[in-house]
Amino acid sequence: MKLFLDTASVTEIRTMWETGILDGVTTNPTLVAKEGRKFEDVLREVCALGVPSVSAEVVGTTTDLMLTEGRHLREIHPSIYVKVPMTAAGLKATKILASEGTRVNMTLVFSANQALLAAKVGAAYVSPFIGRLDDQGQDGMELIDDIVTIYENYDYATEVLVASVRHPVHVLEAAKIGADIATMPYAVMEKLVQHPLTDLGLARFLKDWEKVPKG
Repeated sequence: MKLFLDTASVTEIRTMWETGILDGVTTNPTLVAKEGRKFEDVLREVCALGVPSVSAEVVGTTTDLMLTEGRHLREIHPSIYVKVPMTAAGLKATKILASEGTRVNMTLVFSANQALLAAKVGAAYVSPFIGRLDDQGQDGMELIDDIVTIYENYDYATEVLVASVRHPVHVLEAAKIGADIATMPYAVMEKLVQHPLTDLGLARFLKDWEKVPKG
């Protein structure tokens, strides 16, 4: 499973990129607004690191606006995937953009039916938001299971990108189900590395090493 960082912080992206575990980045208007920088400057800097997949979201709500923004975003760098919302206008825009060779990440997906439609219009990624479903009392991972099953039934090429990840258990469950990608905040990705027994074991090894005669 590929691991993406859900952030617009170049510092966070660079830190994780240097570890070798990062496969891509997802951004959205909310994340970009937190950085207080020009959107295109952030995208260019992230792509320059060598990140092979960087999702950049359109903000237009009509098909024409989405097409205009999407065509502009894809010209910034070959690594750009254009994020388009799951709406009727978004489906139309995705169909056209995909036919032009643009890789689309269809976002704000909350049902298996929506994911089916995203695959039918040629989206490269579909982004179901599991954390937000959990917030509403639904089991977000059941949605991932449904989508993976449907895509396998019909051999769709669209990759399942698990979004709105809140904790490491979401990542584990997504991997067990067979999702293609999980995107997460920096704090969650940090926790994937950590375990208290690892820390305790390392501390013990170092303490024991101090007892070994030197010289």
